[in-house]
Amino acid sequence: MAQQVTNFGRFYTAIRALNPIGDRDDVKKSIVYQYTNGRTDSLREMSRTEYDKCCEDLERKTGQKDELRKERSATLKLMQKMGVDTTDWNRVNLLCRDTRIIGKDFYYITAEEHRELRRKLRSIERKGGINHKPVELPEPPAQKPRKQVIIIPMGNLGQA
Repeated sequence: MAQQVTNFGRFYTAIRALNPIGDRDDVKKSIVYQYTNGRTDSLREMSRTEYDKCCEDLERKTGQKDELRKERSATLKLMQKMGVDTTDWNRVNLLCRDTRIIGKDFYYITAEEHRELRRKLRSIERKGGINHKPVELPEPPAQKPRKQVIIIPMGNLGQA
C-alpha cells in the first residue's frame, strides 16, 4: 500500500504563495485532479509520490524552493564564519535546536525563520561569539575493591 499523506501544510503554503484567483478550494481540487491523472480531487486520496511531485512543481512555480536554498546558504555561511563546522550536520542541528536560537533542526527552518536566525547569530557574534569550550566528561569515581563473603550451606551439621 502506498504511503498516505497526513500533513498538507506544504501544499497549502504553496497554494497561498500562488495567490490564485477564485475559490481556493476549486483551485485545490483542480490541481489534485491534474496530479492524480483524474483519479481523485481529494488531497487525502493522493499517494505520497503524487503529493511530493505536486508540491515540488508548485514550489518551483512560486520560487519558494530557490528562496529557501539562498536563505539556507546565507545562514550556513554566517555559521561557518562564526566557527561552526557546517560540514557536521549534528553540530549545525545542535546549535539550531537550542530554544534561544530557533528551537528546531536546520532542515525544518523556513525562509523567514532563516532571516530571524541570522539576526540572532549576528547579535551573538557582536557579543563575543559562541564559546568553544571543550566538553569533558567527568571521570567515574575510582571503585575500591570490595571484600566478598561467600556462604556455603553445609546441610545439617552436628547431628549424629
